[in-house]
Order: sequence, then structure tokens, then C-alpha cells
Amino acid sequence: MNLENDEATRAWNTVLFDKFVRFQYLLTTGLARHSELMLARRPPPPGARVLDIGCGFGDTTQLLAQAVGRGGEAVGVDVAQNFVDAASREAEKAGASRARFFRADVQVDDLRGPYAAAYARFGTMFFASPVAALRNVKRALVPGGNLAIVVWRKREDNAWLYAAEQRVRALLPEIPASDEPTCGPGPFSMSGADLLSDQLLAAGFHEIAFERHDVEICIGRSLEEAIDFSMALGPAGELIRLAGAVGLEQASSISAALRDALAIYEGPKGVFAPSSTWLISARS
Repeated sequence: MNLENDEATRAWNTVLFDKFVRFQYLLTTGLARHSELMLARRPPPPGARVLDIGCGFGDTTQLLAQAVGRGGEAVGVDVAQNFVDAASREAEKAGASRARFFRADVQVDDLRGPYAAAYARFGTMFFASPVAALRNVKRALVPGGNLAIVVWRKREDNAWLYAAEQRVRALLPEIPASDEPTCGPGPFSMSGADLLSDQLLAAGFHEIAFERHDVEICIGRSLEEAIDFSMALGPAGELIRLAGAVGLEQASSISAALRDALAIYEGPKGVFAPSSTWLISARS
């Protein structure tokens, strides 16, 4: 059985990386609303060596590096070399000397343990074989090591993505077959607590706990930016991209529909829409 994320790796290292760079400010500041809770509830042990799964731009890795302090180390891993390179540059610029990064497929590659704890802010939902990936993370942890991950709950409670997706699906009901790579199972693949807890148990974790966290996050400093963001990323952006020429033909209609859908979230400081996550903790 081939457990490698070849297609998702190609997507994250090319077209999705380019879009994430374009909206890096929104992603790192908005998503931080959820990693703040993770680090407050499950802080790393001082002086420990910890792993950040699916590190992206490495902003959470830097926070972990600060938290472990002298003698500790935070190691970020990502399947996309472009994200690893970007995270390394960001850490160097910030003077985060205790942050390290390397490229690996978490499902199959050596994760260079042992680690006292492993973390992931939205870095686990895109595995083609989540149990294999979680089992590999467990192998990289010391006995009794902690796991803390944040994943999106059901899409209906995440209007920051779902409001746009509904409008786009209404305009693009049938997506033509495409050779374009996809991101993998998608952001809501771990939204079900029963399924995810079963996956964690199958991977060898125990003492599994879930905490719900709801917060509004910024998806645009203006309504125009929120529309651009929604047309580029998330399920709506993926639908438009995979639709190819059909998506381009419908661009003006989609933009108008998104303006109507997102305007209700606009305020004096930007467009803030509801988001909802699970913070999951477990022990190896």
C-alpha cells in the first residue's frame, strides 16, 4: 500500500503555497487565534524538544521555541519544501535560534525524534492515511509524550469557509474532471470527534480529550480582500481552481455572490467570520 501523499505534496508545494504566500498575513494572524488556546492549555515542558507537524510558515514553531526556552528546541516539519524554506527564512529573520525545520512526509518518513511533545495547528487534516501518520508521530515521541492538535470542527460552524463554499457550489454545481492536484482529504476531514478519537486510539494514543473553541477570525482587512481570499483558498477556492475555464467564466458572478455572502461579517476593523475548532490532547 502506497502511503505517500504525492498528489497533496505537489499541490502544497506549488499552487497552494503561492496562494498561502499571497495571504500569509491573514493566515498567520487569523489562525493564531486557535493556536493561542493550544499553547495555553498544553504548554511544552521547559527545556524540551518538541515537534510541530505541518508547520507551514513556522509561526507556531517559533512560539514553541520561545516556550521551551534555553536548552529546548522546536522542530517544524512540512511535506512541502517551499514551506520549509519559507519557515527557515522567517525564523532567521525573527532571530528564533531554537527553531529548526525539515521536509518530510509525516506518514512514512523518519521524524527525527525523540520528542517530549508534538503539536499541530491544522497540520493533520490532509493525510491520505491519518492512522499511519499518527502512528508515525507516536513512534517519534518519548513514552508518555503528549500530543496536542487543532482541527476544524464541522463546516456548518465555520462560516469563514462555508459561507463562500455554499455560494460557489450553487454557481459551479458540476466540476469538470481535472488533472490539477488537490490538497488531500480537505480541512474538515477530522471534524468528527468519534472518527478522530478512533483514529488516535488505532495509532496507539490514550487519554484523549476534546475541547471546543469558537472565535471570529479575520478573512480580510476589507470586503474586497475577503472576496479575493475566499476565491483563492479554502473549499471555495479549490472548487474554482478545479473548475478551470468554467471557473474563470463565472468569476464575476462568483465575486458578486461572495460580496453578498460576506458583507454581513464586515465591521470597522475588517471582515470577521465565525470559526470553530477542536483542541485535542492525547498521550503516547
